[in-house]
Amino acid sequence: MKLRTMGRHFKEAFKSLVRNGWMSVAAVSAVAVTLLLVGSFIALLMNVNKLASDVENDVSVRVYIDLAANEEQQTQLGEELEKLEAVETVEYSSREDELQQVVGTYGAEFDLFEGDDNPLHDVYIVNTTTPQQTSAVAKQAEELEFVSQANYGGAEADKLFKTMENVRNVGGIVIVALLLTAVFLISNTIRITIFSRRTEIEIMKLVGATNWFIRWPFVIEGALIGLVGAIIPTAIISGVYIYGYEVISNYFVGTYFSLLPVNPFLFQLGAVLLVVGFVIGSIGSILSIRKFLRV
Repeated sequence: MKLRTMGRHFKEAFKSLVRNGWMSVAAVSAVAVTLLLVGSFIALLMNVNKLASDVENDVSVRVYIDLAANEEQQTQLGEELEKLEAVETVEYSSREDELQQVVGTYGAEFDLFEGDDNPLHDVYIVNTTTPQQTSAVAKQAEELEFVSQANYGGAEADKLFKTMENVRNVGGIVIVALLLTAVFLISNTIRITIFSRRTEIEIMKLVGATNWFIRWPFVIEGALIGLVGAIIPTAIISGVYIYGYEVISNYFVGTYFSLLPVNPFLFQLGAVLLVVGFVIGSIGSILSIRKFLRV
């Protein structure tokens, strides 16, 4: 296509947007509202997924060492745990460390258990390469010598992993459904703007204009509507997310949990919304004008 011809198409697209001012505003509004829902749900789902990963990664296997094991045997056990498949890190926690955690959690009355009166075990805290492998690693650890018990949360941890997987699957389905809804709404909105110009299209067709010569200004117009409609929700979501990030992050201070950082998340989300707006605006125009080209 010649540069001159493409320039003409862009000029016609801009003139059409201005000439059909209220219809253009309606189309942009439809895109903005739809992509605001899509973008908000993506931001929510991505952060839920991040928190879910933080929760999953916080699940570890606690291997309680037999009270009869001496220092050499404990060291040997730690080396054997490190050799297990799917084990990422092994951290030692003494009986005294365990008691201090209990005292910090449940109160000073546990100060009674000191020295030889401490009933707790020395513990190896085992982290796996993936959270789903904790169950298998716990079973392997229990079979090792000098292990009193290996605990990872059992059924509760398995239930957590299953729930998080369901959240991810359902979230993905909802996002796809919202995107399809966006195409439908935008296509119908653009169809209304094209319907008001059907006589113009018929005249152009009758004087010999090709389908793509007629189609290009509408495609460009739809793409511009999609882009403008994507900028609005991107700005709204960015402002809300920055404020929410500052507020919510204060509650996570001192924990392993965190939201997705503003940079680069908002830039990535903004890029996605702009691309989606451009694509569905163009597709909506192509689908909408097709029936009016049959003269």
